[in-house]
Amino acid sequence: MSNLIWLDMGGNVFTGKIPDALSQLRKLQVLFLDGNNLHGPMPDNLCNLVNLYRLGLDNNQLSQQLPTCLGNLTSLREFYLDNNSLTSTIPSTLWTNKEIQKMDLSYNFLKGSLAPEIGNVKGMRELYLSGNQFSGEIPSTIGNLMDLENIIISNNQLHGPIPESFGNLISLEKLDLSKNNLSGVIPKSLEKLEDLVYFNISFNELSGEIPNRGPFKNLTPDSFIGNIELCGASQFKVKPCKDNTTLSSSRPRVLKYILPSMALIVSVAIIIFYLVKCHNRNAPLPTQSSSPIAFNFKRISYYEVLNATNKFGEQNLIDKGSIGSVYKGIFSDGMIAAIKVFNLDLEGANKSFDTECQILSNIRHRNLVKVISSCSNLDLKALVLEYMPNGNLTKWLFSSNYFLNIARRLEIMMDVACALEYLHHGHPSPIVHCDLNPNNVLLDEDMIAHVADFGIAKLFTEDQRVLMTKTLGTIGYMAPEYGSAGLLSPMVDVYSYGIMLMEIFTKKKPVDDMFVGEFTMRKWVFESFPDAIMQIVDVDIVNAVEDNIQAKASCFRSVMELALECTADLPEERLNMKDVLTRLKKIKTESC
Repeated sequence: MSNLIWLDMGGNVFTGKIPDALSQLRKLQVLFLDGNNLHGPMPDNLCNLVNLYRLGLDNNQLSQQLPTCLGNLTSLREFYLDNNSLTSTIPSTLWTNKEIQKMDLSYNFLKGSLAPEIGNVKGMRELYLSGNQFSGEIPSTIGNLMDLENIIISNNQLHGPIPESFGNLISLEKLDLSKNNLSGVIPKSLEKLEDLVYFNISFNELSGEIPNRGPFKNLTPDSFIGNIELCGASQFKVKPCKDNTTLSSSRPRVLKYILPSMALIVSVAIIIFYLVKCHNRNAPLPTQSSSPIAFNFKRISYYEVLNATNKFGEQNLIDKGSIGSVYKGIFSDGMIAAIKVFNLDLEGANKSFDTECQILSNIRHRNLVKVISSCSNLDLKALVLEYMPNGNLTKWLFSSNYFLNIARRLEIMMDVACALEYLHHGHPSPIVHCDLNPNNVLLDEDMIAHVADFGIAKLFTEDQRVLMTKTLGTIGYMAPEYGSAGLLSPMVDVYSYGIMLMEIFTKKKPVDDMFVGEFTMRKWVFESFPDAIMQIVDVDIVNAVEDNIQAKASCFRSVMELALECTADLPEERLNMKDVLTRLKKIKTESC
């Protein structure tokens, strides 16, 4: 398979060593062998894959040292080697690739110091080195990595001060240096990090005053516990500083044995690890580098989720889906949120969580559901989402207690079109939702629609016309090429949108009993168009506008014509979402 560019064999039970034959796939751009039982060294000949963009070998049993030739892979942007048994030091040649964006070497047995050359990797956005045996001081050159967003180096043996140069990391969102042997003061320069939302320096030997400006105003005591010589504001639950002056970092520290009561504090500390680490494992190659649009995390622990949902009580259950359940959560500070809990007993739940987390961390739009936080541990994977008090669109269409007039239905579908236009055209790497249906359209208190549920969404490049997938969406809404062959493109969402247009104005589901065999919803609408179109429209709308029925007939015809164009059998014959939105605006202005 010499022309292969993508190979994903992750999540199996493969054993043995990584075969040398892989090095012959010279065009390979993506290689994932994660989540297996592979052992032995990482082969040097993988460096022959000069076009490799993403490499995932994490969660195996790989041992020995990292190949010194990794730095020669100049196309490599992301690689994941966490949760293996790698030993020795990080070869200095690794830092010669200045364009690496994501690197995860956490939870191995790597040792030695972090080389100053780490500051050469100007493209670095995420660096994970936790759970190793690194020693020495943190190199100040890390402060050169201006695009760095996440740096997690907890659970090592690092000593010395936190570099003052960390104040230059203006894009930094997460910084975790906990459980090391760091000493000295917390640099005041960190007050400049306006985007910093997660900060953890617990269980070190730091001293002096805790800064109280910038991001420090929103931090909790959990960020600082285990540093007995820190002082500062009462909100941090440390001793007050003497005369409001910063204690000298050279002041002798009084060594104390851990009191039995520290066990309680430790139990609180381990709740907060880092919120979640979402790998873009199944996303095709982006055409250009782009930093994710970050959402503002509110740190939420497992126990807060448990209490907010009354221990996932039935009275808090909002909905049950194919991959998990959604609960209403009321937190101690009064915040109300929807908590999507993934059923970890189901195959693919972990992957769905990772996918949804990754997608939602890269997008922001008024018509997409906003993520507040996430909670991830061995027992729970959950997303904490913006609460939508008016529920989903299905409830408003098919419950007798609710009614949507023509204008409101059109507004909702325009909201959905805006969301899809953004996903398809407003993002460097287009996103296909893959499962658009009324259950995944949620309505806020102002009846503004928000698209939700990105558990099977896919990211891919503009020039990648079709992507094969084995994860399918909801029956009745899937495009023909998607349902029969797993062929995926943005046109799949356009088809689903067209079906939704038909459904919202006819009040018929595409899986209604009347649709049997080749007689589908689309054929039903097509055979009624244009002269008999009023015979298939939702009777509730017709009755509500009886005095102006002729004027509204033109509106219905225009909407159904657009729906038919969106659901053409061939994807190349469908409109794109930019054109769909333009047409909808015209229909609203001229017909409805």
